[in-house]
Amino acid sequence: MKVDNRFGVRVLARHLLIVLFLCIPFGQAFSQSDFYKGKTIRILRGGGPGGSGEFQTRALMRVLEKHIPGHPNLLLVFVSGAAGRKAANMIYSSTPPDGLTIGSIGAGLVVGAILGLPGSQYDLDKFIYLGSTDSGDPYVFYTKADAGWDNLAKLQAASGVRFGAHAVGHPVYVTGRMIAYLLGLKDPRFVTGFTGPEIYIAMERGELDAHATGAARFVIEKPEYIEKKLAHLHATLTVPKGRHHPKFANLPEFTSFAKTDRERKLLDMFRAFQYPRWPFIFPPGTPQEPVRIIREAMRKSFADPEFRVEFTKLMGDPPAPLTGEEVEQAIKELPRDKEVVELYKQMAGGGPLPAR
Repeated sequence: MKVDNRFGVRVLARHLLIVLFLCIPFGQAFSQSDFYKGKTIRILRGGGPGGSGEFQTRALMRVLEKHIPGHPNLLLVFVSGAAGRKAANMIYSSTPPDGLTIGSIGAGLVVGAILGLPGSQYDLDKFIYLGSTDSGDPYVFYTKADAGWDNLAKLQAASGVRFGAHAVGHPVYVTGRMIAYLLGLKDPRFVTGFTGPEIYIAMERGELDAHATGAARFVIEKPEYIEKKLAHLHATLTVPKGRHHPKFANLPEFTSFAKTDRERKLLDMFRAFQYPRWPFIFPPGTPQEPVRIIREAMRKSFADPEFRVEFTKLMGDPPAPLTGEEVEQAIKELPRDKEVVELYKQMAGGGPLPAR
């Protein structure tokens, strides 16, 4: 009598398939494309429209969507207030950890937490870091030409120089206060509440005198200030240390005005805060699957030539991105020297500058 083994073979094959399926990691067994397919990811930009924060986010968004399996829609939402800390608070405490909301905050995220600035209601170490589009941007300090301060001696003899900035604690605000402190300016005034473009408008209306801002964006947004000599260029702050913008490499560096080791450490702390320049974050408790998908999509986006071209076009300099793991490590290694933190607090706060 012949025995038909086909049924047994089919059963064995089925069992083997089940075993193989169980051996495949969950994220591979269920296609990654299923997680985000047909969904919308909100990107909360910690600031208003215009300026570097929006531009670097848009440069990433142009390529990120195609590298996320399932190709979800990406929606940019602006959340202004407290140099990005309002958006950080939303992501930390009131955003569902479902992988459908990403924060794009900026260096204010780091500064607010380390210094304990008002409105910083989050634990920096509990966010999930996805990557950063850049790792530092040099700053340039200038005054409007019609003020007549064409050298530092004239500027230091002036009184009541008006600096423009976005908000108390914002990097532009801190940079302006640091250079005013290092130069010993008399009764400097710091006017906040502007977007990036509004600062230039206020300068041209005669409402402001001085501005310390990202060098790359300044070159793109206001080339006429340089070409037509509408601004007097005074100093640069390299971020990271030693990274100059080529147009301002001949300017004195902020460190040259520092008199003490504490003041030099102050500048180093600012650079460290700026290193993960544009951190993208998930809320605490976000499951590993979306974290893995978005981190990988960011890595692919950063390696995509289209991202480099778009970022350079919008920001003025090529990007130097960081992976999520690199941002996470940078956060762990932030300097937290109490004496320097106290000095930085005085620079980032709204009170008078300390005596030197």
